[in-house]
Order: sequence, then C-alpha cells, then structure tokens
Amino acid sequence: MTDVQLVVMLTYNDVTVRNAYEVFDSCKDLPVQNWGFKNVGLPKDEMKQLVDAMKAAGKTTYLEVVTYDEESCMEAAHTAVEAGFDVLMGTIYYPAVHEYLKENNMEYSPFVGEVSGSPSILEGSFESIVENAKNLMEAGIGAFDLLAYRHVVDGEGLARYFCRNVDAKVCIAGSINSFARIDTMEEIHPWGFTMGSALFDKKFVPDGDFRTNLQAVSDYMNNL
Repeated sequence: MTDVQLVVMLTYNDVTVRNAYEVFDSCKDLPVQNWGFKNVGLPKDEMKQLVDAMKAAGKTTYLEVVTYDEESCMEAAHTAVEAGFDVLMGTIYYPAVHEYLKENNMEYSPFVGEVSGSPSILEGSFESIVENAKNLMEAGIGAFDLLAYRHVVDGEGLARYFCRNVDAKVCIAGSINSFARIDTMEEIHPWGFTMGSALFDKKFVPDGDFRTNLQAVSDYMNNL
C-alpha cells in the first residue's frame, strides 16, 4: 500500500459540481481520507454543509482556491475558516493570508510559480519555481500546491525536479487521469495528489459512475 495521499476533489474543470454533497454521500464509506473542492460553484451555506458532512465522516477537508488577487484570496481564506476546512490549498502567496490562517490554526498550501487563468496554467522555469518555493519556506510555508501538469512546457519533468529539490509537503494538483500517472506519482513520491475531473470523466472505469472509478483508484493505490 502506497503512502502517497489521494485528495479527492469534487470539482470539474476547476469548479465545484452542483451535486457535490450527493456525490460525497455516495462515497463516504470508501477508504479515502482526504476530500475537498473549490471556492467556486457552491453557495457558502452549501459549502459549510458539505464540510460538516465530510468532518462527520472523519475526513480531512481541503478548500482549493483558484483566485489570484490579494482581496479574493483573503476572502477565500475567510470562507475556509468560516466553513471549518482543515487546509487551504492554492492562492498566490500573500503574507496577510498566511498570517490570518496561522491565527486560525489552518494549514496553508499555496501555489508556486507563475499561476494564472481558469483552468489554471503554470509558467516559469523549473529553477525559478523551486527558488520561489524555497523563499516561501523561509517565510514559514511547509506545504505546496504544485500545478505540475498545468506547466506550459513539461509537467512530469517539473514534478520530478520539484519533488527532488524541495523538502516540503507537496501536493501535485490536476491532470492525474490514468493508472500510468498514478504509477508516476508513486515513483516521484510527493506527499499526495488531487483528482477530480478524471473521476467524473470515468477515466479508470469507462462504464462506471464516480464511485466505481474512485473505488478502482483506491484499490489500485492500496495494491501499490
């Protein structure tokens, strides 16, 4: 059984699906610890209801934020605290956001590199992205949301380089959409990776539903 973590995202094309609560409820008995969604797609009251359901099921909860200006990122941080998430992933790093999350005992796992757009893209050389991470570690950041496969040149190459050169909790976010890429994650060995759209697109069991696809991924990872 691998110790690489799977973070299931109830999102499709970087937006939380409308029936996220129902999807989670149908899968909450599966042996998958980490669940999350985006800060776009659901009203705040429904976000809190979903987080409450996840925590009642004993899950660790993640809000991934795909906004980039400081005001929007701070607003998302307030949402994360108010809804009771365990971890805020994403945002461009802002000291004020970091400080607010520290005050509220929430883990902060920001993007690294030059991130823009929705769905997001990642730009910058491997070296500059690692340098950015090391600067953020000096500021007290111990975890990163790395959009490796959204890199405009070489996603897998970046994932390998980053995990080899950054001693932190690294979550590879986005585009893990095949058993072969799960194998690559096992080889590179980040802390974990997110998966969302691939499950909705039935990339693992083409004639199965979300639960069947997640079960297939969970079983595969348990046998690594």
